[in-house]
Amino acid sequence: MTDASGPVEPLGRPGQPILDRLAFERLTVVHRRELKLHCYRMMGSLHEADDLVQDTFLKAWRARSQFEGRGSLRGWLYAIATNSCLNAIKARSSVHRILLEPERPPSDSRATGGPAAELTWLEPYPDAELPDLVDDKPGPDARYEAREAVQLAFVAAIQLLPPRQRAALLLCDVLGWSAVETAHLLGGSTASINSALQRARATLGQSYPRGRPLQRSQPSPQEGLLLERYMQAWQADNLDGLVDLLHEDATYHMPPWREWYRGRKAIRAFFGTVWGNFAGYRAVATGANGQPAVAVYARSHQNLAWLPHSLHVIEPADGKIASLTIYVPPLGPSLFAAFGLRPA
Repeated sequence: MTDASGPVEPLGRPGQPILDRLAFERLTVVHRRELKLHCYRMMGSLHEADDLVQDTFLKAWRARSQFEGRGSLRGWLYAIATNSCLNAIKARSSVHRILLEPERPPSDSRATGGPAAELTWLEPYPDAELPDLVDDKPGPDARYEAREAVQLAFVAAIQLLPPRQRAALLLCDVLGWSAVETAHLLGGSTASINSALQRARATLGQSYPRGRPLQRSQPSPQEGLLLERYMQAWQADNLDGLVDLLHEDATYHMPPWREWYRGRKAIRAFFGTVWGNFAGYRAVATGANGQPAVAVYARSHQNLAWLPHSLHVIEPADGKIASLTIYVPPLGPSLFAAFGLRPA
């Protein structure tokens, strides 16, 4: 089996001694970040991706004698990782991780339901864990650029696909593998892969309005200025300044709460009900899913210690915020360690 990236150094040739652990790690470690990202896209969970990439390398180590240099090491590792993800999805209680409950309308009042612990929420992905997106060149059949295919909206949309369709779309439309290569990896015929791709693309077109990228999604100087103004608004306790950064039709999600809001007026009204709950905020710039992100620490009126509060992922467009996802307590603070942020 080959893969869309071309030939990769094999583990060994038939008749040669099996690699020792150091040689194995030297050949496989270069693929760790991209495999972890693949597992994240499949699962929607940073923590599950960590476990599954470890599981992938353990399985590959144990099966190294079976590889014998056939095809590429990268393709073999992707086969193991993808099938590990599919098995893990079968074993868990929920197939989908979500940013928004399907069919749930936007709210027009204050949030009252509390955190929905019974739902499984899509987690953000630290930019520090991403492979080099600038140099990432997917295969010729890829429909999505590397940078768009890590963004929160895209990962949220593909979580709605059945697992096998999700795998086929990631392998073909994101990594650029051919249907023949994907059929070899997933099992089944090329026709079955093409059929799964057609259904996946149709479903994705409904939940992800772009359907496919409209422009190259590279960071711009405008994004840096927007991020700076956003952080200043929080630290200056300036709600009006924060709302001014939003597009008129911006959306706001706040996992693990079910409620979400559309439009500057509705978002302003919601924030107005909770903004004074804390005595102050401190913002730290970070990055998540290839997008600007901010970690916010807060201190209460009773305790002046700065404590982790929330992780904010921003989707910018034309100098303003098109979508804002804020991971609030208890989910938000639990993500700080994965982003290398101090716990207090």
